[in-house]
Amino acid sequence: MYTLNGEFLSTPIVKIRNLAQRPTIWYSQTDMTPNQPELLSVTALNFSLSKEKHILKDVSFSVPQGSFTLLCGPNGSGKSVLLRCLKGLEQMQEGTIVLDGKDVSKDRKKRMQTIGLVFQDADTQMVGQTVEKDIRFGMENLGLDLEEQNLRLEQVLQLLDLASQRSQRPRTLSGGEKRRLAIAGVLVMDPKLLVLDEPFANLDYRSVVSVLSTLLKLQKEGHTIILVSHEVDKTLSHADQVLVLEAGRIVSSGSPREVLPTLSLHGIYLPEGAAVEDLTWLKR
Repeated sequence: MYTLNGEFLSTPIVKIRNLAQRPTIWYSQTDMTPNQPELLSVTALNFSLSKEKHILKDVSFSVPQGSFTLLCGPNGSGKSVLLRCLKGLEQMQEGTIVLDGKDVSKDRKKRMQTIGLVFQDADTQMVGQTVEKDIRFGMENLGLDLEEQNLRLEQVLQLLDLASQRSQRPRTLSGGEKRRLAIAGVLVMDPKLLVLDEPFANLDYRSVVSVLSTLLKLQKEGHTIILVSHEVDKTLSHADQVLVLEAGRIVSSGSPREVLPTLSLHGIYLPEGAAVEDLTWLKR
């Protein structure tokens, strides 16, 4: 499901647990509560292209286990670069990344394996001739046995409503189906953290609702999600926390209600007088 950029070649073979010794659901499930422990902690992350061009500047934030975090900000603020740094696709110059209690700042292979990134252009993540083969691609590169692959495949096809498209060519899918396929290919790798870069870009309303509903379902199942979106007016109400990135810095953070009054100060404009609960793609 990833582009052929060497990511899988650098991923260690996963030792498979005995299927009989674990529950049918292969991914972890966690109920989101206000006091959930941190899954991700980022401290003083810096990334520069040169001495003169600083993209990310002392970025610090934390993400609770099982939470839905909305990362927003003006164009060019560094949102996509931040996701790539978290994943290990870009090398940060300074900073600390702690994932699930372990410092993985210098372990890019570990971040590749445990952080699942869905790119804005779903087509770049499609490598299989059919939906099923596309989803299997990553599992095969991890060295999962066929029984394990089949278990994960069937569950993710049902979870993301792709069972009827399993034999279809990925290029023939709708925009929303392609995004769900991209999510499926990442999800079967069993990442601890799922991060998505503008998953609603260039989608029609029906496809957006389909993708957003899928993400909310995944969070309910226990997945931790970071979502980058410039469409704050349609996603804010679903977030547990909001991070606002401007000119490479976190300039505002907190719950949707805490952050809402500050958004216009950072170039994010919403309908006048809008309440948090109104800021959604989904009809109430």
